[in-house]
Amino acid sequence: MFFARQVHYAFFGLTFLGITGTALAHHSFAVYDHTRTLNLKGTVTKWQWSNPHAYLDIDVRDSNDVIKHYTLEGTSINMLQRVGWRSNMIKAGDQVKAVAAPLLSGEPGGLLLEIILANGEKRELPVPAANTFKRTPDPE
Repeated sequence: MFFARQVHYAFFGLTFLGITGTALAHHSFAVYDHTRTLNLKGTVTKWQWSNPHAYLDIDVRDSNDVIKHYTLEGTSINMLQRVGWRSNMIKAGDQVKAVAAPLLSGEPGGLLLEIILANGEKRELPVPAANTFKRTPDPE
């Protein structure tokens, strides 16, 4: 009986540690560069309003007229709705300017920090610890 109780407690203890470890890892910003940001101007190809996070896909044309596709992760739609965001604010085909913390891997993606919408409205995303991302001045 005593051994069964120990196994029972050990099982629940390990399960709890596993769940909390996964939750902490999921909300880490360690994959993003905190020392600079990307200033991207492009065309929205997709705005995904979904759980657990919103995603913005944009095509950005560089100075050599080459198009590079970026996927930018937003915060949760719950957090976005709390500060006034709606699913229909961004549409495919919109011309936008986005500020994002780039992926450390160098892949074309990042964490969406702010955006200037097609109508000229500037919106910041409710990113926890957003002040830890050093902003790179926009050359425009």
